Amino acid sequence: MCNVGQDEIVIILQYSEDDQTVPKDILNHLNEIYKDASKGNIIVPMGHTVIYGEFLGSKENSGFLFIRPTFQCLNKLTLPSPPYLMGILLQKWEIPWAKMFPLRLMLRLGAEYRYYPCPIYSVRDRPTVFYEIGHTIMNLLADFRNYQYTIAQIKGASIHMEDKKTTVAFPQNRYDDVMKALSNSNDHVFAIGVSFSMKADSHLVCLQNDVGNYQTQAINIQKKPRKVTGASFVVFNGSLKSGQQLHGKCSIIEDGIMVQMSQENFSALKQALKTMKEWETGCGPATAPPEEQVCVRWDDDDRECNIGVMSVIDDFPMDGVTSVRVHNADDYVADSLSCACAIRWTEVFFLQTERNVASLVSPISEPVDLGRLAESLAKACCTALAGHLDSLHSQTIQKLALRVSIDAERVNYIVGANGSQLAEQYMADLDNELIPIIHGAAAQTSTPIVLELIFHIVRV
Repeated sequence: MCNVGQDEIVIILQYSEDDQTVPKDILNHLNEIYKDASKGNIIVPMGHTVIYGEFLGSKENSGFLFIRPTFQCLNKLTLPSPPYLMGILLQKWEIPWAKMFPLRLMLRLGAEYRYYPCPIYSVRDRPTVFYEIGHTIMNLLADFRNYQYTIAQIKGASIHMEDKKTTVAFPQNRYDDVMKALSNSNDHVFAIGVSFSMKADSHLVCLQNDVGNYQTQAINIQKKPRKVTGASFVVFNGSLKSGQQLHGKCSIIEDGIMVQMSQENFSALKQALKTMKEWETGCGPATAPPEEQVCVRWDDDDRECNIGVMSVIDDFPMDGVTSVRVHNADDYVADSLSCACAIRWTEVFFLQTERNVASLVSPISEPVDLGRLAESLAKACCTALAGHLDSLHSQTIQKLALRVSIDAERVNYIVGANGSQLAEQYMADLDNELIPIIHGAAAQTSTPIVLELIFHIVRV
């Protein structure tokens, strides 16, 4: 999967006595995922696939929800190198939730199997955990008929409920997403979906009973006391009337919370969000001190990306480093007719500070287009190594990386694989192709630039 810019996929399927080998339907589905990824249609965490027709012997098996493992036990499992996704088999009635609000579905499966936050294995022909949508607050926040819109979901945001205090936290680097959601809200209601929180030890879960009604439950990490409970969404409602004699009101609704307040307080909340300021309100009768506090704050940037990924050059950890997958990159075929291989650029990591990623213009120089620079470096590296693919392939090198450091005073590059730099025999061709590009970029910037480009050697 990594050859086409897709996280590797792990599916753990419960064994059936009829299985003589891995079910063909699973292999065919993985092949479809591969073909879609080669066209740029990749699956991301909390993404899903939909399967039409019979699958694994039943028309009720209708797709997969893909998650990153968190608190689940992975001991004794044969797993690929990170990043990878684990697929959970879904039933037909669960697909709408996978499309519109996957966090609710993930946690509901956790409650069903008493496994926090959800199981990592798939069970064929199990009972569905959701039925017809029915009466839910999500009907007001998402379009279950045409799938045209859903509640804004802010990556890295969290809701924590503790003793007499509820905190809604937004990462600073998601400011634009919050402003977009705020601009799409109406004058009295602002709703936000959040991410699963690793800092919570329990979480609200929404269950649908046999008659279609929705109920609230909580699940927690086994043998751990509940101190911080997570929620999946928050609705801020500014329609509380002064005659109700309340500071405000915070209540649990399904697997989220609703915070009701006066229109004046609601306007103050919106202004605080726009200016990235902290906001707080009390809840309870206005004739007494607040019984509970609701706080909205801005936290550090969300860095939950590339966790567990390590550089193939020197095992440098890439945790929190921003990267971009490359799709439809050109293959550079080996010069030798005896080697049916090609080298392909698949990803670029931005190892410099986020400030440099966001602001690519130096105050005393011309702009440096990082995308164009990365593309030029990738082309040069592929050109230099195309004539050496026979040798690289014979060393069982399948993945290699180029790290380029550019500064106004000093430049260098490293190419490596399997935890060490490439041998000297490749350096002359690499120098000829890379050095002119690196020096050209250095002349255009006064701020450090560090990129790491990932390449795969593939069969053709």
